[in-house]
Amino acid sequence: MAYTFYVYTRPVDKDSYPEGLANSIHLACSESEGEKKPLNKNYGILFAPGEISDDNTIIPMGIKDPCIFRMDDDAIGIAGVRIHEDGSPDDTTAGKVFLWKTTDLIHFTLSGPTALADITKWDPSDALEAEDEVAKKALLYWSPITYSKAVLPDDIVIHSKKELDNIQAALFYSDGSSRSKRVIWNDAGIDFDTPGEYRVHGRISQQAFSFPLANGYGDPVIFPWEGKWYYISTNDNLDDIGIYVREAADVHGLFADDVIEHLILPFDPERGLEQTFWAPEFHVIGGELYILFAVSGHKWGPQCHLMRKKKGESIIKAESWEDPVRVVRMNGEPLAKEAITLDMTFVRSQAGAYVIWSYRENIGTPLDSGSMLYIASIDEKEPWKLTSEPVLLTRPLYGWENVSGTINNEGPNSFVKDGIVYVTYSGGSANAYTYALGLLTAKDTADLLDISSWTKSITPVLTFYSVDGEYGPGHNSFYVNDDDELMISYHGETDIKERLRCDGIRRVHFRRDGSPYFGMSKEEDLTDEAVETTVRIPANN
Repeated sequence: MAYTFYVYTRPVDKDSYPEGLANSIHLACSESEGEKKPLNKNYGILFAPGEISDDNTIIPMGIKDPCIFRMDDDAIGIAGVRIHEDGSPDDTTAGKVFLWKTTDLIHFTLSGPTALADITKWDPSDALEAEDEVAKKALLYWSPITYSKAVLPDDIVIHSKKELDNIQAALFYSDGSSRSKRVIWNDAGIDFDTPGEYRVHGRISQQAFSFPLANGYGDPVIFPWEGKWYYISTNDNLDDIGIYVREAADVHGLFADDVIEHLILPFDPERGLEQTFWAPEFHVIGGELYILFAVSGHKWGPQCHLMRKKKGESIIKAESWEDPVRVVRMNGEPLAKEAITLDMTFVRSQAGAYVIWSYRENIGTPLDSGSMLYIASIDEKEPWKLTSEPVLLTRPLYGWENVSGTINNEGPNSFVKDGIVYVTYSGGSANAYTYALGLLTAKDTADLLDISSWTKSITPVLTFYSVDGEYGPGHNSFYVNDDDELMISYHGETDIKERLRCDGIRRVHFRRDGSPYFGMSKEEDLTDEAVETTVRIPANN
């Protein structure tokens, strides 16, 4: 079968697909001259980086006239002419194209500006035929991953209810990935003392949630602690004043109609706690429970703080928490004097302990730097004090991060799996449909202060195209549920024109290659929870 790949940009629609998204390279594929199928749900895949001006502002860029071709080393090249966000020419790269190289149409390396004359030898066009193996893998990668089937073991021999409860289902997905799942079995018809075969029915255990869960809340964090579950967030319903915590026996209980919100950090001018109580996160650091958050005093300007829970005290009582402490640099000076700092998170890897936060200068002025992520090391005994100089991780140079003036890299959160540190972060508009998740990765053993240790995904990993009916998914956190599954919580909106932030939760799936996939809806994850099988109790039981 012949597969042909096409490259293109999309028309600008200021209400639903603005310049920062439309002026990126999109991919489509057709099989044996059939209908073209857009990849990545027709959302951009390759974004041209913007430039940093002499006054430290970002000049947003896009791409036009993309082409694709086979290179001499048998790699695939994709190129395009860089333009300004408004579509005007980029005179600094006149006569040049931006060139990406790939061998699999999944992972891309930007080679930077290349003379247009240098690529004409490869006969660039808007279409390229690709090998079957490469094409099939790329199609799977850029297509939605959906549940295929559940498989149970053959010839199941059991001797007790405990052995029955240990029988798990293998769930398979459209990309070839799989996972094992606990089954809640109904053993009412089984006599474990009588040999024979029994037909047994069960339900696959899967924590699933509807969207939205809580209206008027952003930056949600779900956290287990000493046998209970806790929820903390930015409370837009109260103009982001105060930090409130919910407590329940399970995660679903955190969103019950009668759940109580406990005020643990109130408005308090004497302590400089007056506004922007933003993005609180629970973290266990050095064996102690902390909340990392941002807050402003009387003068607007959020700054990173943390506060520690007193030993043996309840999470939901204000008196259980020590006074908030502002995060400082190595020399004891504030993390920022004029700029704002917010969205601090904690990262622990084999290489050490770190914090990552968002930093922004001159917000709302012509010299607005945009928010950017920094990382520094800490001593877990004194997590409020950096033990290194801050290192810049990422700025919002891509069009999806810098949409119509929403110059954001913020909301970092992390998990570690199979020797890789994954850091998600958000770009676009924090309370609108363009909000999206980006991804940074590094080896767990690497020095995370070395910028060369990190890889930044060109393409966002969660957008308003990912799950139907969810707009602007972003500022997420992670938790592990009772079935040892990684879950992601996030905020978004229910309509493309809506500005009320609300919360969602879903399972993080892992592809066949082990990489995370964040856009699987609950309907795509599991279509039928009911399973049945035959078990055999042997005569010598």
